[in-house]
Parts: sequence; C-alpha cells; structure tokens
Amino acid sequence: MTGRPAVTVRVPAKVNVQLAVGGARPDGFHDLANVFLAVGLYDEVTAAPAESLRVTATGPDTDRVPLDRTNLAARAAELLAARRGIAPDVHLHIAKDIPVAGGMAGGSADAAGALVACDALWGTGASREELLEICAELGSDVPFSLVGGAALGRGRGELLTPLEVGGTFHWVFAVADGGLSTPAVYAEFDRLTEGVDVPAPEASPALLDALRAGDAVALGAALSNDLQPAALSLRPSLAATLAAGGAAGALAGLVSGSGPTTAFLVEDVEAAGAVADALVGSGTCRGVRVAAGAVPGAVVV
Repeated sequence: MTGRPAVTVRVPAKVNVQLAVGGARPDGFHDLANVFLAVGLYDEVTAAPAESLRVTATGPDTDRVPLDRTNLAARAAELLAARRGIAPDVHLHIAKDIPVAGGMAGGSADAAGALVACDALWGTGASREELLEICAELGSDVPFSLVGGAALGRGRGELLTPLEVGGTFHWVFAVADGGLSTPAVYAEFDRLTEGVDVPAPEASPALLDALRAGDAVALGAALSNDLQPAALSLRPSLAATLAAGGAAGALAGLVSGSGPTTAFLVEDVEAAGAVADALVGSGTCRGVRVAAGAVPGAVVV
C-alpha cells in the first residue's frame, strides 16, 4: 500500500462514429467493427482508503447509478485486488458528468477510472497490458475508456487498434429522458435481423480516411450505427431529435452507441452553439451537451 490519502482519475465519454454489428455469436455477443472517439465529457473517480468496499456518486441522474457491487467500478476494484491477493477495501466516489445509460460508456469510464485509481492508491504496479486484460474482463467498452483517443474495436469491441486523428471534431449531444438497456437494444437488433444474412462487420475506409484527415464533412457523410434502427424501434421519439439536429445545420446525426443519447457532428464551435440552442428549443430532448474530440483516456489528476 502506498499510504496515499486519495487518488482521482478523470475519464472521458465516447461516441461511436461507426458501429458495425455482426450476427449473434454462440456466446451471445456480437462481432463488431466499432470506431470509438473519446470526447471531452468526463466522469471523475476518486479512490480513498476504507475499511471495506464502498461506492458513492454525485451528479446528474445518479439515482440510476447502482452503488453496490454490481457497479462496474466496484467490480474493477475487486478484480485488481483479487489479482494481488489483497482485500478490495476502498471508497470509490464517482463524480458523474457523462450521461447515465446514454450510450456514451459512462459506466465503462467509471470502471476504467476505478482501475487506474486503485492501481495508484494500492501501488500494485500493474502493467498497461494487465490493466487492459482486466478492462476486457469487465466489459466491451472498458478498454477504450482506458486508452481514449480514437480506436477501432474488433471482437466484441475490446480488441483495440489505435487510429490517427488529424484534427478536432466538434459534437453536440442531445440527452434523452430515461435510459436504454444495451442488452435490450442488442436483443431488438437480433429481432429485426432475424432471418437476414448479417454481413461480417468491417470498418469503413472512407470513415477512417476522414478521421485521419480531420475532415468533418467527410466524417459526417460516413457516420453509421447498425444499432440505430433497434434504438429507434424501442424509442421512436429519437427520430424527432435526429430530425431537429439535422434541420439546425448539423453535418450529420446518429444515435450514440445503444442510445438513447443522439450525437450531432458540427463544423466548429459556433455551429455547435447554434445546433445546441436549436435542439433545446425543439423540445425533443431533455438537455444538450457540447464537446470535442479526440481526447486522452483515463488520467490521474
């Protein structure tokens, strides 16, 4: 143990600029070509010494954040402690700013943040590779929350290849009422594609080129999310939000991950403000957030 009083780690949200989904595998997961971009909305996870494992949270919608051992941050602490043969005695406090259950990997971010914070607090000296192994055990999006930037996720999303980003991309996120269950969205995807020959997922060359070039217009033309029809089936009201963002001048819009947050790519900071104002005025969403990416992954602050 290091004897440090507390360690705080800041972790970003993500947007999927492409989410290509294959058919269901025998293990129930789906093969993905998942192009992640980390954006500047952050949760902060603080790990402090305690007599037992405890989780607290503050911020918007934290009434929907589990504070028991089902929380991914708690599971991260337990997995790291088990590898070192120590008790997971830690108080994890999560300061939430990433929308809860919004398709922006807030829970995954908290898991990655807890892992890095506990590693520093306990002085476990885990390698980057070991941390990524634990992240993959925790969930498909957790490894990306650790590394940030931009990456292509293969397998179920946990096998990462870093991607080059040639500029800053500006986004407006429309936050919906309530959340959407990721398993429920995948189940709806399976229902909608039943009897259909679902192709193997592949990253779009045009999209990767646009990221590399920093070309927002080209990126907007290439955005795609195979889960969007399923999310819209479960939450038809999202169609009005997507239409409002498009009418306000966004280059493109899509459901972020499994939703229900919708993400709008815009040309610059000024356009972001205009689209955000229009979305608020449209009455089609609960609130809006403006952010840019790519940004780094989990960092001690």
